[in-house]
Amino acid sequence: MAEITGDQRVQSEVLEGLATAVNHRRWFVELALPYLGDDPIEIGSGLGDYALEWADHLPRFTATEADPDRLVSLKERLSEKPGIEVRQMLLPHSERGDYSAAVSYNVLEHIEDHVGALRSMRELVRPGGAVIIIVPAFMFAMSPADVATGHVRRYTKKTLGDAMTEAGLTVEKIHYANALGLIGYFMATKVFRLMPKEGPMVKVYDTLVLPATKAAEQIARPPFGQSVFAVARVPA
Repeated sequence: MAEITGDQRVQSEVLEGLATAVNHRRWFVELALPYLGDDPIEIGSGLGDYALEWADHLPRFTATEADPDRLVSLKERLSEKPGIEVRQMLLPHSERGDYSAAVSYNVLEHIEDHVGALRSMRELVRPGGAVIIIVPAFMFAMSPADVATGHVRRYTKKTLGDAMTEAGLTVEKIHYANALGLIGYFMATKVFRLMPKEGPMVKVYDTLVLPATKAAEQIARPPFGQSVFAVARVPA
């Protein structure tokens, strides 16, 4: 099995900082909702921010985490949510399941064997179910912040689509998201070498810039973005 790489303390600090980007999170929550079905599993739930929002719309939800310390915190945070099961999970693995979907946000870029990880997600999902992925986009934006948080790659639509196809999935939808976010991330982390943590820049972007970006991208998909969003199906 391949564990997520990188400094877990730095990863946790970044997760805590990005948790303040409420509008960003709700946008990405909405992207996955139509594909989750009635009993999905999230791979790499981190602090549980996405799990809490998705679970409000679903009868059952399974949250997972690879890091033992974050797993303890995740169980504590979600303990009063009876519809959420919390368990440890590392990728790749040989487990099989019957979940309606597997959703994984900003995890695949940490895993060396990303095709094996996608195969593992496929095996967790019933035929016809979805594997829903968000990953950071474009290798030119790989920065010290990426390295510090354990990223081994960034993606384009083609490289993510190719990995999903190699893993035996059928790509249904794939597009870039948050075009202005890529510009802001590149400037902050590559030019000024800052970490994406809680602060005034995150709050200003999330409050003022992101709602307009989301509205524009609902009208026309941009040719680039901070993230790649993809939905693929498990063949029947």
